[in-house]
Amino acid sequence: MKFDWSAVGDFLPTFWKGVLVTLQALVLGSLIAFALGLVWALAQRSSLKVVRWPVTAVTEFVRNTPLLVQLFFLFYVMPEWGLTLSALATGVIGLGLHYSTYTAEVYRSGIDGVPAGQWEAAIALSLPRHRTWTAVILPQAIRRVAPALGNYVIAMLKDSPMLFAIGVLEMLGEARQFSSQTFQTVEPYTVVGVAFIAIAYPASLLLRALERRLVR
Repeated sequence: MKFDWSAVGDFLPTFWKGVLVTLQALVLGSLIAFALGLVWALAQRSSLKVVRWPVTAVTEFVRNTPLLVQLFFLFYVMPEWGLTLSALATGVIGLGLHYSTYTAEVYRSGIDGVPAGQWEAAIALSLPRHRTWTAVILPQAIRRVAPALGNYVIAMLKDSPMLFAIGVLEMLGEARQFSSQTFQTVEPYTVVGVAFIAIAYPASLLLRALERRLVR
């Protein structure tokens, strides 16, 4: 089968729309995952069982159910309870919530990896608890786990095509729509595949460089 470059030209305008939607979902989803993951990690360290146990139960449930099921639940079930969001907003929240349970474990390992002497020094200086966390513990923990957090951003990118299931026209969604309209499949899917590689591979190289720099 001959590769039709003219079809690529026809696909590119809608493809760039898909790229914009994909990056929007990725950036906003990552922000939610990073922020909410830190909340989960700190809540799981709480001395109060009434806080620690429900958070642990929720994160385990989310982590052990498929992302696609969660997207369907948010998009189709939540409106029955009075909460209706756009497809893109639902996708962003779904991605962020799902990956927050993984970033929570990353934060937890980073916090556990802070040397005990740092905690003891903070106590010796009589630092308030919030100051101990914000000025001593979290900066060191996040520095240790930054590459691992970046890996989940790449994983989120590769899961973004699932948003098409709830009507979000990201890169793959645009390719599928173009293919259904023109009956050309090779060109749009090839462009999308190359685009994912063009985004993910340089990002992985950057993360490796960042990891080498941080472990010095």
